[in-house]
Amino acid sequence: MSIAQILLRRGLVTPKILEDAQALQRAEGLRLDRALVQLGALTERQILAVMAEHLDLPFADLSEVTIDPEILRAFPSKIVYRKRLVPISRSNGSLNVATSDAFDLYAFDELRLTTGLSIQPVLAPRDDIEKIIKSHYGLGGDTLDEMVGTDDTNGSSSGIEAGEDLLEAAQEASVIKLVNEIIVEAINERASDIHIEPFEHHISIRYRIDGVLQEASIPPQMHRFQAAIISRIKILANLNIAERRIPQDGRIKFNVGGRQVDVRVSVIPMLFGEGVVMRLLDKANVLFTLPQLGMDEDTYAVFKGLIDRPHGIFLVTGPTGSGKTTTLYAALNAIVGPGLKCITVEDPVEYHLAGVNQIPVNHQVGMTFEKGLRAILRHDPDVVMIGEIRDLETASAATQAAMTGHLVLSTLHTNDSASAPMRLCEMGVEPFLVASTLIGSMAQRLVRRVCPKCREMYVPDRANIPKDLLLDPGAQLARGTGCPNCRNTGYRGRTGLYELLTTNDAIAELIIARAPAHQIIAAGRPAGLRLLREDGWVKTRLGVTTPDEVTLCTAL
Repeated sequence: MSIAQILLRRGLVTPKILEDAQALQRAEGLRLDRALVQLGALTERQILAVMAEHLDLPFADLSEVTIDPEILRAFPSKIVYRKRLVPISRSNGSLNVATSDAFDLYAFDELRLTTGLSIQPVLAPRDDIEKIIKSHYGLGGDTLDEMVGTDDTNGSSSGIEAGEDLLEAAQEASVIKLVNEIIVEAINERASDIHIEPFEHHISIRYRIDGVLQEASIPPQMHRFQAAIISRIKILANLNIAERRIPQDGRIKFNVGGRQVDVRVSVIPMLFGEGVVMRLLDKANVLFTLPQLGMDEDTYAVFKGLIDRPHGIFLVTGPTGSGKTTTLYAALNAIVGPGLKCITVEDPVEYHLAGVNQIPVNHQVGMTFEKGLRAILRHDPDVVMIGEIRDLETASAATQAAMTGHLVLSTLHTNDSASAPMRLCEMGVEPFLVASTLIGSMAQRLVRRVCPKCREMYVPDRANIPKDLLLDPGAQLARGTGCPNCRNTGYRGRTGLYELLTTNDAIAELIIARAPAHQIIAAGRPAGLRLLREDGWVKTRLGVTTPDEVTLCTAL
C-alpha cells in the first residue's frame, strides 16, 4: 500500500487535497509528502509518523532524547551540516541517526563508509533536528565551518584588521549569512535584545528572553571572525566601519516570515573590540489589546475609565524595561478612532501606530519633549502621549495641556504609583496643579509566566515561600520543570503586575499637603488600591507565575 493510500484510508487527506498535492508534485518536482506539507494539508510530524509505521522505522521525539557528547565528537560535522543528520545513540556496532528524510540512501551509505558502523535511520521532524544541531554544534556552525575552511586555505588564522579587507570580509556571502542567522535565531527565540561582547580569547553572544539574558550556543571559531561580523552589522545600520573609537547608533529593518522587525543598533568600543547591543522591535509582539496585558477585570475597568476621560494626566511608572510604553500603546489602540486626534512625542518612535501622529525627539536640533509638546498643542489634539516626563519644562507643559482640555498619557521613573505625584512636585510643579490635573498613576512590573508545556502543580513547603503569600492548607502552586519550549528555564512569556491609584478628594488633599507616599497608599486602599506584590500573589495563586518571580521584582 502506498503512502497516499494510507493517508486516504486514515482520513488524513481527502481525494481533492491529494489531487492538489500531486499537481504540485508534478509542477515543482517535489515528493508527495513534501507537497502535502507545502500545501499545509499535513504537518511534517504527521507525515513522518505515517512513514515510520509504513517503512517500519522508529520515530523519535528528540526533546526527550539525551545524546552522548562522545558520539557527536566522533561524528563528522560536515555530514551533519550538509545532510542534516544527527547521531542519537550507538549500540552493538550500530549507529542510530535522526533524519527527516528516510529516502536519502546516499547519505546513509556515506555514513556507513565513514564510520564503519551499521546505520539505523530514526525519523524526526527537521525543526527538532535543527534545534539539536544548534544546541550541540553551535549557532551558525555550518557557515563557520565553511568560513574556517576558506580562511585556512588562504593561510590566515586570525581576525581581519585592515579597513579595506574588513569591508570585503563583511560583504562576503558567508558573513552575511552568519549575521542573518544570529538575528533570525533571536527573533525565533522571542528575544528582545542581542548582546555581542568581545573578550580576549572568545566572543559572547547572549539573547535577552523574557527579561533574562541567556547564552547562545556558538562555535569557538566564531571569535576569529568577530571583526567581520561586527562590521557587517555596522554596514546594515549605516554606521562608519572605519570608526572604532567612539560609540555609534543606527537602525536596521528586517523582514522575517512576513513580519517587519526594526533593530536598533548600539556599538561601543571596548578593550578587545567593539561591543554591540541590538534591540529587536517586533510590532507583532508589542501591540497588545488592553485585556492581553494581564490586568484583572477590576483593574482593567478602572484603567479603561481613566483613559476614556476627556482631560487630565495619567502616568505609568516603573523601571526601564517594565513594559510602560507597551501599556501606553495598548491604551492608545483602545481609545483612538476617527473621532479623536492623537499625537505622540517619543524618544525614539519605536513602533508605528495606525491613525496616530508620531513625532520623534531630536536633541541635536533642539527638538525636545517640552518643545514638541508645546508645538503639538496648536494642532488641536484630543489625546497627547509623551514618551517620558524627565524635567520641569516637560512636566509644566503636560500640566498646562491637561488644564486646557487634553488627555495626557506619559511615563515616569518611580518605584510605585503613590510616588508619582510627589515626583512631579519635586520637579517643581505646584502641588495644587498636580492635584487638579493628575487623574491617576499606575506602577507596573513584568514577571515571567510558567511554561504551559512543562507546567506542573505542587504543594509548596511553607518555610520556603514568603510569609505574606497567604495560602489555604494544601493549596497548590505552579512551576515549570524545564523543556525545549522554554529553553529549560520553566518560563515562557511574561505578564504584568499592576498597582493602579486613582486620584480622589482625599488623595488630592494629601498631594497639596506634600504627604509621603505611605499616606497616599493608605488613602487609596478604600478605593480598591492593590499593591504590586499583592497583585503578584493573586497571579501566583492562579498558577500564572511563581513566588520567586514576584519576589524578584517587588519589595515588602
